[in-house]
Parts: sequence; C-alpha cells; structure tokens
Amino acid sequence: MPIVNLDHISANQLLPEVKEAMISAIREDLANPSSMHRRGEQASVALGAARETVAALVNAKVPREIVFTSGGTEAANHAIKGTAWANHEKGKHIVTTNIEHNAVIRSLKRLKSLGFRVTSVSVDASGRVDPADIEKAITDETILVSVMHSNNETGTLQPIEEIGRITRAKKVIFHCDAVDSVGVVPVDVQKLGVDLLSFASNPYYGPTGVGGLYVRRGVRIFPLLEGGTQEHNKRAGTENLVGIIGMGKAAELARRHMDARLDHLTALRSKLIAELPRAIDEYIINTNLDHALPHMASISIQYIEGESVLLMLDDENIAVSTRSACATGSLRASHVLLSLGLSHADAQGTLVIALGIENTPEDVDHFLEALKKTVTTLRDISPLYQKEKKDGR
Repeated sequence: MPIVNLDHISANQLLPEVKEAMISAIREDLANPSSMHRRGEQASVALGAARETVAALVNAKVPREIVFTSGGTEAANHAIKGTAWANHEKGKHIVTTNIEHNAVIRSLKRLKSLGFRVTSVSVDASGRVDPADIEKAITDETILVSVMHSNNETGTLQPIEEIGRITRAKKVIFHCDAVDSVGVVPVDVQKLGVDLLSFASNPYYGPTGVGGLYVRRGVRIFPLLEGGTQEHNKRAGTENLVGIIGMGKAAELARRHMDARLDHLTALRSKLIAELPRAIDEYIINTNLDHALPHMASISIQYIEGESVLLMLDDENIAVSTRSACATGSLRASHVLLSLGLSHADAQGTLVIALGIENTPEDVDHFLEALKKTVTTLRDISPLYQKEKKDGR
C-alpha cells in the first residue's frame, strides 16, 4: 500500500516540472554565475531569471531585494542577527512573540548573550498575538520586531498587516518568518508592510536546502556570511544554482496554481475536521481555523501520547508529525502549545496534520479510520484513561 503523506509541513516531494528544471540545469553543466566568461554569463542569466520569479511570488518591487540562502533557518538568522549588528548603535531592544520557530528563538538567545534585550509577547488561547501588545512593547530603544506569518506547528496566521502599520509608524524594522506560508497562501510584502521576510522553497514543492530573504530597499542589514560579493554583497558564497532554479520553477507553479491549490486543501481540511468526531472523542483542536493555513490542523488527543499515535499510524503507511521537524527528538512539551494554555499532558498528545496537493478525500477517510483504531488501542492500555473512565469523567 502506498504511503499517505499527511506531513507536508516537514518536506514535500519535488513536482515533476521542478525536477525536470533542475535536471536540465545539471545537464547543461552551468558554470559559476560570478564568472565573467560566456558560460558564467549564461549561469548568471539563469540565476537572474529565478530571482525575478521568486521576487514576483512575494511581490518584491525589484528582484535584487531577494537574497538566496540555504533555507529558512539561515534566512531568519540573517534577518535577526544582521539587523541587530547593523543597527545596534540605535538601540539593543528587540520585540518578538513566544511562539516563534527555533531559528528565531535561538538567534535572539545568542543576541541576548551579547547584550541585547528581548521582549517576548504572549499570544491568546487561539494562538494569535494582539498587535496592541506589540505596540506597547516597543520602546525608543527598539530596533527590530520579529513575528511569524503562520505558526509551523498549528498553522495559525498572525495579524501581520496590522503589526506592519505599527512598525512603520514607529520606524522600527519588521521581520516576518513566512517559511510555512510563502507559496502556500498569498504573501505580499507590500501589503503586509514588512521590511524583511524569510522563506524557503520546500513548502511549495521546491527543493530542500534552498531559501530566501526579502530585504526591502534601504533596510540596513549586515551579511551573515562574509567573503565574496555574491547576492549584491548581502550573502557571500557561490549560489546553489541548481537548487535556486528549482526554487524559481516551483515559485512559478505556485503563483499559477495558487487558487486551485487553496480550494483543494481547504476542502480536504474541512472534511477532516467535520468527520473527526466520528473517529475519536476527547480531543482539542489547537489551530485557529478562522485564521490559519488551509492545509494544517493541530489536534491534541487526550490521555495518550502523540508519538505513540505517530508510530502506529506509520505502521498503517500514514505519515503525520507531532511537532515541527526542527524540534523532533526533544522530550520537552511544545513551547507553542504551552503558550496556548495546554497542559503538558495534552501538549504531548498532539498530532500535526499537514495536507498536500496530491492528497485525496480517500486519504482523509483512510487516516480517520486508522486513527480511530489507533486511539482505541492506546486508550485501552492507558492507565490515565482507565482511571478517568472509572471516576466517571
């Protein structure tokens, strides 16, 4: 039986058109884009074409506002550390939220060790931050605000446009981690009012290990990597040209098929949520379904551990996750779910469902059937569940 992949937040298969674009680039044996000979010029043209396509995906005004990176983690590190280093004379205060990705959290932790101050704003029980709380946290010393576009564990969207209006009025640089959003839902840097936007290729079916950082013209930011003059002096090192070409092709397809993909994914998740009560009871939906990516649902199943559910579903050829792939292996409960007010036990019983464009209604049916069997089996051997039943709760 083929594997039903419901873990599209971690990685996606390359679309055939993307794969072919990358294979063609390998066959052409493109040279270093920085070389001045004819083969180098051909490579530079290919690099420029990909940059234009990726810039169009996020509505950057000019292609040179896109800096290619090794992925979303590097892009977030560059945005945060590069801004801090370039603007520390104006102040050493940064504002963020308590549900950010580890790439942001650990970058800020490093800056704190160097004397920067960080204010982390809480979210409400639905997982959304109040823009007024961001505004209150900004001081005369604030040089950067960093708030993610969508959460990588719940899929809940943040009010970025409102925060953007605040940061523009306060003249504070605004970074947005949009790794899980770009190419999945419309992301327009002009409308959002962000100065820096980090993103990656794989969420919209491009290659892994390739990402980008949008840097609005005029924003002062230091390079994270120093050496050559690549990426308009913002990121040294020879570009991953084959990967970038794949990223560009995936961006082109994402723009072309965005509406159809949104309709398909929204219908699949609606089916899953509507039919979930027929499969299991006593669960918590952590995703704010009114403000979320269309393909994601975080579900905490009470009285059992999410990892056990994951492994049993894997035996049924169904792939899901329990949290961000970057946090896999951690024994701690998710900081995101704890921030929403969940208990440690409920947080540990969480599944993250991330549907993909190749999934079908039959995949959802298969998942729900397998989930029902899995949860029944695990609860039958759960001392906590048996005690709750005995106590009549």
